[in-house]
Amino acid sequence: MISTATAQKGDIGVYVSALGVATPLNTVAVRSRVDGQLVKVYYTEGQMVDQGDPLVEIDSTPFMAALTQAEGQLARDTALLENARLDFERYKEAFAKNAIPKQQLDTQTASVHQYEGAVKLDQGQVENVKVQLAYCHITAPITGRVGLRLVDAGNIVHANDANALVIITQLEPITVVFSVAEDYLPEIQSQLRAGNRLTVDAFDRGQQKKIATGVLETLDNQIDTTTGTLKLKALFQNGDGSLFPNQFVNARLLVDTHREVTLVQNLTIQRNAQGAFVYLVQTNQTVTMHPITVGTTDGNVSEVEGVAPGTVLAADNFNRLTDGVKVTIRPAPGGARPQGKGGEPRGKGGS
Repeated sequence: MISTATAQKGDIGVYVSALGVATPLNTVAVRSRVDGQLVKVYYTEGQMVDQGDPLVEIDSTPFMAALTQAEGQLARDTALLENARLDFERYKEAFAKNAIPKQQLDTQTASVHQYEGAVKLDQGQVENVKVQLAYCHITAPITGRVGLRLVDAGNIVHANDANALVIITQLEPITVVFSVAEDYLPEIQSQLRAGNRLTVDAFDRGQQKKIATGVLETLDNQIDTTTGTLKLKALFQNGDGSLFPNQFVNARLLVDTHREVTLVQNLTIQRNAQGAFVYLVQTNQTVTMHPITVGTTDGNVSEVEGVAPGTVLAADNFNRLTDGVKVTIRPAPGGARPQGKGGEPRGKGGS
């Protein structure tokens, strides 16, 4: 007694599989740009932050004092400039009446320019201190996930510290970098030149669960001569956070789709020294050994040549089958037809 499966007509994808690593688009090590005491930490470890959210605060008291001093210097030099300009106007009128020599007017003109320069210098100092003051309030430069805390409040931090205050990693979107053999490059390039967006699926280590689906983003600019492979980068939106930075995944790149081909379940395909074959179930309840050519395989289904769609094939008990032997077909449980990939029926009979 045997189970059967029926050859079907359908589409099958041509995939390239490779081991990949989830790589964030942006990773930022946030550092202090001023020296001072870390007085407050706003984030919690592992928190998702948006660009512009406050992260930490450095003691700004010394910079506020420096700002007051710079503003006072600016006010004093501004007053001196105003007085020099008034004197210049008076000297100019006196010179027009030949009341003073030209040298005195020229000296006052130089004094005006000198104070103008002093005011500009003071303005630059004020702006510089304001920038330093702004650096005391550190915000998130990107949207992403905050790592573990690296510095606690109360510590003195410096602009030249080797260690970062916190590291932020962008998770949405995220990329997966994987390498494929150079033999696949012409086929991949032809698809890209045609303007086709190639789909990439990320599976877990056991290749049992599909984690996410993305699209091929770009290729590297050279082949690694030591391995004969080329790096590819795929982009995943990762809205559910299923991909994590530096996570190992199995990437499957869909490079082509064979349409309207004959598909059979892999369990019906047998092999011997001459090649692949199947057992055809005849109308007189006998089986006939029939050679086939196996093409693309996807999951538990393969593309074959040599049998027509609708052909009934033996699906088990092959150790008892020989060419021309009489068989009994086992009925499917409950009369249901087994399902293939994508929920489409792939054949009759049960196991």
